[in-house]
Amino acid sequence: MGSRSGRRGALALIALLAGLMLAQPAPAHHGWSWATDEEFALTGTIVGVRLGNPHGEVTLDVEGDAWIVEVGQPWRNQRAGLTDDLLGVGRVITVHGHRSARPEERLMKAERVVIDGKSYVLYPRRSS
Repeated sequence: MGSRSGRRGALALIALLAGLMLAQPAPAHHGWSWATDEEFALTGTIVGVRLGNPHGEVTLDVEGDAWIVEVGQPWRNQRAGLTDDLLGVGRVITVHGHRSARPEERLMKAERVVIDGKSYVLYPRRSS
């Protein structure tokens, strides 16, 4: 019986290792490779907020459609003067940046956020 359970254990280990080797990583969208090169602007009302690492996200209501907008990491937002209070639910903002290369996906990455006429530049080295 000992050899039978040993074989089962070895087979389970082989199956586990094969699964790990064949597994494909989920495509990450950090960076800019997932977004178009074309500049894009969007204005809407914040209806949801998740701030923190690896980057913050706000959900905007834009004429009844929900858009997810990636804002900066906490340090980047702070450097731009974009406080958590400025990204509160109910606030109307305009975001300049780049949208997802997949047209059906309502997702964009912000380079600059405009709130009450003031610009908060998250990526000063990028043109927007």
